[in-house]
Formats: sequence, structure tokens, C-alpha cells
Amino acid sequence: MAHLRAFVWGPAEFVGSPPGWLVGEGILAGFLGAGSIVGAAVFGAWTGRPYMADGAAGLVCAVALTLYLFLVRAGRALVGVACLLGVCLALHAPQAADGLVLAARGQVQAVVVTSVDDGPAVDGATGRYLCSVVDGEGIPLKVRIWRGCRRTTRPGDALAVVYDPEGRVPPRGAQAGSGAAGSLDDLVPWGAAFVASCVVAVVRSYRLSSAAGSPARPGLGGDVHR
Repeated sequence: MAHLRAFVWGPAEFVGSPPGWLVGEGILAGFLGAGSIVGAAVFGAWTGRPYMADGAAGLVCAVALTLYLFLVRAGRALVGVACLLGVCLALHAPQAADGLVLAARGQVQAVVVTSVDDGPAVDGATGRYLCSVVDGEGIPLKVRIWRGCRRTTRPGDALAVVYDPEGRVPPRGAQAGSGAAGSLDDLVPWGAAFVASCVVAVVRSYRLSSAAGSPARPGLGGDVHR
């Protein structure tokens, strides 16, 4: 049972508080993982590289972090939790990256509403309202706008949208709180949970000696073995 518990949750072979260097290693791994996932999406959106902007590169970073946790022999359940949170962070990062690009170089343009539709219902309640719009030259935008589109909005009404003059990210409705900081709000809970899961996984991977009895690699701050 002890072997099974160590395999699933990590051995955590220390008494009292974990070594400071071990906590630091977990924090470093978590922040590097989260930074690479979000950074890849932002870089892809800024430069117009679809394979990075759509979250695919972030998924690769999440897999790489998972592999690192396997290499340090963290508990398999904690590895799974960290991997799942990394995937969720990678899937949410593209929207935040688009918001950062629009906050940095977006320009505001007035558009005209042509139709208003209900978005998909959530938990039985009415979803967001989606407005189809055309620009000042009568050219329809390829995306429907939900920011600023309300139940009272009617065809012919004017809406303000923010668009990327370089055309690398889709336009979206302009609204207060959509700056650079606001764009990252949705990522904060996922990022915090991801970093915390990495810290716990790394800390609980602490071993006084390797399973085979031979020395394992030293830690970042001491001569202990995993």
C-alpha cells in the first residue's frame, strides 16, 4: 500500500516542511510552463503564426512539462492533474492572446448591425446575443460580435469594434476593461492552479534514495535524491 500510495501521490519522503530548494524548483517549473504556454499563444497572435496562435504550441509545452514531471517521478495522479490544467490553460490562451494584441495595436472602428441572433443557451438560460455587422463600406465582417451586442440592439444600430490593422487577429466589440490586464483575467485562475499543481507534484516527488538503491540526480539546492 505504501508503494502504491507513493506511485500515485508521490513519496514525499521528508519530515516537517519540504526543503526550500524543492519548493523553488516546483515554482520555477510551474512558472516556466505557464509562461511558455501563454507566451507561445501571444507570440503566435502577434506575428500571425497560426500553429502557435491556435494553442497547438501551448499544448506541446504542456506535454513537455508533463514529461518533466514523469522524469522526476512525481505521483502519477498529480502528473495527470498538472497535465489537465496545462491543457486547459493552452486552450484558453488564444483568446487572451488576441485580446493582448488588440489592446496593444488595435484601432476602433464604427460598424452597423445587420442582424441580431441569440447565442447558444447555457444551463437553460439565454446565451449571448450575436450581432452580424458591416463596416463603413458595407463589407460584412467574417465574425459576429457579442461584446456590446444586447437584447435591445436592432439592425441599423452602430457598434464600436476593435480591429487589428495588420489583420492577424479577428475583430471584437470594444468595451471597458478590455485592455491588456483585462485580457489576462480569464487566465489567472487557470495559471494559478497550474503552477500550484506543479509545485505540489515536484515537492511530493522528493525521495531520500532512488528505488533501485543507486543514487539519483541531485536536487537544485542539495545533495538529496529523488
